Amino acid sequence: MTLPADLAPLLRPLEDLARRAGAVVMEVYNSDFAVRDKTDSSPVTEADERAEAIILPGLAALTPGVPVVAEESVAAGTIPAIGSGPFWLVDPVDGTKEFIKRNGEFTVNIGLIRDGVPVLGVVLAPARGELWSGTGATAFKEDANGRRPIACRPLPASGAVIMTSRSHREPESLDKWMAQFPGATLGFAGSSLKFCLVAEGAADLYPRFGPTSEWDIAAASAVLMAAGGSVTTFDGLPMAYGKTPKFLNPDFIARGRG
Repeated sequence: MTLPADLAPLLRPLEDLARRAGAVVMEVYNSDFAVRDKTDSSPVTEADERAEAIILPGLAALTPGVPVVAEESVAAGTIPAIGSGPFWLVDPVDGTKEFIKRNGEFTVNIGLIRDGVPVLGVVLAPARGELWSGTGATAFKEDANGRRPIACRPLPASGAVIMTSRSHREPESLDKWMAQFPGATLGFAGSSLKFCLVAEGAADLYPRFGPTSEWDIAAASAVLMAAGGSVTTFDGLPMAYGKTPKFLNPDFIARGRG
């Protein structure tokens, strides 16, 4: 399938697909679910598998022929040939540790990569009733207050809000890096919510020290970039996608404007 230059018509169907996956995630979340360890010792629940089982056929119907790289499928050894064309990156439950803690800070992530760049993304936080999406130069947030455009804010001269993870912190590296921002304060959030808070102008920066996978960040990066932000390595290089077979990312910085 050749994707159109304008991806905006795909946004609403993609949001609907994320909501369908989110509904089964919440069914598991509200049950007495079991937790297992994958071969890499990371946790997985029935929610991850059931959500991915909804997302994969949904994407096949929405964009026939576009490969889908999905976390649980890759863990099971199914790695599609992505070639040089567009492909999807899917994390059916990003923030499984937050899911297990039942703190609501987990997301359903679906992102599209084209020409090596995240160009379309939906991030749904089903327990919080919040959804972020974006493509091109337009990003949205939808919650109990309705749907509205969002945009990053300029980096303040002092008092920047720097996001960090609830479950994965590198205090020494983070403290040293933060010293360049006068009066900076830390904000804490799980999963892709850190990107989304930067995208909506509630935070300014999210540095990540430590391992992540491409499906962890693709959807939220697309939202952030549509809102006027950027995601680069600490050397200022664009993030690369399609790094088979493990799809691992280097350390990175998600930024708002400026």
